Amino acid sequence: MNYSELLLSSAKKTGNILCMGLDPVADALPHPEKPITERICDYFEELFQEMSSRGLIPAAFKPNLGYYAMLDRPLSGRFEGSLALARILAVLRELFPHIPVILDAKRGDIATSSTNYAREAFESWQADCVTVSPYMGTDSVMPFAFEGKGVYILDRTSNPGGADLQNRRMEEAEPLYITVARTIAAWHARHSGIGAVVGATNLKELEDIAVFFADKGIPMLIPGVGSQGGSAPEVMAKLRGAGYPIALARINSSSGITHPWKKAPAPADYAERALVNLEKLIRETSL
Repeated sequence: MNYSELLLSSAKKTGNILCMGLDPVADALPHPEKPITERICDYFEELFQEMSSRGLIPAAFKPNLGYYAMLDRPLSGRFEGSLALARILAVLRELFPHIPVILDAKRGDIATSSTNYAREAFESWQADCVTVSPYMGTDSVMPFAFEGKGVYILDRTSNPGGADLQNRRMEEAEPLYITVARTIAAWHARHSGIGAVVGATNLKELEDIAVFFADKGIPMLIPGVGSQGGSAPEVMAKLRGAGYPIALARINSSSGITHPWKKAPAPADYAERALVNLEKLIRETSL
């Protein structure tokens, strides 16, 4: 099964296109008396078990590698963050075995270095997909084109600063994000798992790219729903209006699901509050 087929299959199984970001802010999580690894893992395991029992299953999961790596202290022989991510991935594979895991690492190097980063994502972490920067071009991106794996290329990102470069006009008078979209389409023709990251906070740009991708079968990862201000219903409307194949998209929300209270202390009903938001987003991203 290639990555596009995995997306279509998981959307059919779950009935939605929600991607649940797994970006732990340890200080906002319950049980601050526990060690960091235990605190993160216990919280997510509790949440996953409850999700499984209630049938609240998103169509993808997306851990951001930086949230885990920053907890490691390699020079002291401590790898709490990496161990937490490893435990979380093991639980995901056990409870949700057919749901894709996107490793949000935003890699971008060249040649052998890119191959090493790809092996890190696909062999070390056994992710189904990874996020990659397009800045250095073909010999930076194509080493990630592992058989059966997905690669989301940063195109029009959800952060405000994305406009600094991504909306710059090219010599052809089109914005850079359209030029990047054309390049992504060319790469996708070589490897069907290549897709694009397009933020939910920039609806005009999202619409432009969705229209361009509509007949090309290019997967889209759409972050920015929740705390960044993006709206899942508005994104769904834009995708449908563009004629884009909905099941190939994944609309991501992270802290808006996992810790919507943002700061410590976590409320007594922390799990229920997370699950209420998850259920709402699953409903809003239903096929």
